[in-house]
Amino acid sequence: MSVQSMENFTRYYFLGIGGIGMSAIARYYKVQGFDVAGYDRTSTRLTADLQTEGIEVCYTMGVSSIPARFTDKTKTLVILTPAIPEDHPQLVYFREKNFRVMKRAEVLGYITRQNKGICIAGTHGKTSTSTITAHLLYQSKVDCNAFLGGISNNYNTNLLLSKESNLVVIEADEYDRSFHHLTPYMAVITSADADHLDIYHTHDAVKESYEHFASLVRPGGAIIVRKGIDLHPVLQKGVKAYTYSMDEGGDFHAANIRIKPGEIRFDFVTPTERIADVRLGVPVKINVENSVAAMALAWLNGVTSDELRTGLSSFSGVYRRFNIIYKSPSLVYIDDYAHHPSELSAGISSIREMYPGRKITGIFQPHLYTRTRDFADDFAKVLSTLDELILLDIYPARELPIEGVDSQMLLDRVSGIKKELCRKEELIPLLTNREGMEVVVTFGAGDIDALVPDIKQLFKKRKL
Repeated sequence: MSVQSMENFTRYYFLGIGGIGMSAIARYYKVQGFDVAGYDRTSTRLTADLQTEGIEVCYTMGVSSIPARFTDKTKTLVILTPAIPEDHPQLVYFREKNFRVMKRAEVLGYITRQNKGICIAGTHGKTSTSTITAHLLYQSKVDCNAFLGGISNNYNTNLLLSKESNLVVIEADEYDRSFHHLTPYMAVITSADADHLDIYHTHDAVKESYEHFASLVRPGGAIIVRKGIDLHPVLQKGVKAYTYSMDEGGDFHAANIRIKPGEIRFDFVTPTERIADVRLGVPVKINVENSVAAMALAWLNGVTSDELRTGLSSFSGVYRRFNIIYKSPSLVYIDDYAHHPSELSAGISSIREMYPGRKITGIFQPHLYTRTRDFADDFAKVLSTLDELILLDIYPARELPIEGVDSQMLLDRVSGIKKELCRKEELIPLLTNREGMEVVVTFGAGDIDALVPDIKQLFKKRKL
């Protein structure tokens, strides 16, 4: 991938280095031979991996924690995630000392201008779609680079690099309108549901933001939009527009879908050919639609029908995207990142299709006070489709509490099922004595994943 260091900086300091998107860029510059370090609030599996790879990470926000070699503003570029508050002591220091500070999205934007960016956007579905796209390209003769919004199970990383290809797959983040910094060669919009209303305020503003993103696709490129999304972008001259769906028609879609226990096959329909009998490596129905979008991008970039078949069948998923953690004749345990009502609905529906007639116990950790407030009724409606709900406290991430917005407020709106509140630290003791569980699923984008190994171990110990 041909990218020159921005303004010849030799040191890169990341504020929020443990974020999934930030860590991919940090890894990229480390691989390129640059000096890389950063700050994050807490130690995680991801920050531990970065440290193992030789990247220095500090967990205290004081200025004294910044390694001395990164205090030379002529050599150090500071890269910032939107989750870092404006009054963060290290950020205040860097700005007062007139360091060059760039947002993560600005760095990705630079990369898309130097290469052919394949950018996947959407309220939901973008991580799975971008990871499938990257895998299809990477394992083919076309090849690619990729900055992913999740850890690929195939490669155990969120960064893929090629020595030859100038294609770069990027997950396009709509939060804070970050994806407006990108200059895509090709793009997909998987969905444009209302979300991040603390930023956008209205659904119309969300859709306008996606329309602007589509207008950034460079001449000679292509935009592929999920059929049925009400967007009317003004495209640049020479940009081709396509639609896709799972099984609702469009330029790209699936046909002859066959679902059996542990297996999904379908035919992939393109504008000019039909590729028969494609097997889905992760046999979850929601991945059919994600795969259609990914295959469309790969097909448009020259991946052959045989390479598409091989690539999709060998795709093994994304960490925390519908991962089956434990399976026995009596119990299945699934972990999923879903944190928006639409994602929860798709996940629960897929579980119903995979395990018809079995009792589903959902353990949900709401993510953000604003999202819980703005979509409380939608969350309650979806969660009420479970058989049993264990609701954890809201994970605040970057936010301060909002009066009257808590998990009890959400639980009160859930109806018709067995339900209860549980503090995170009390979950394992609660599950220790739980009987009658058949399918258990943990949902959420906060730190609920820290409980996954303990839950798995508990189920193994109990021999459920």
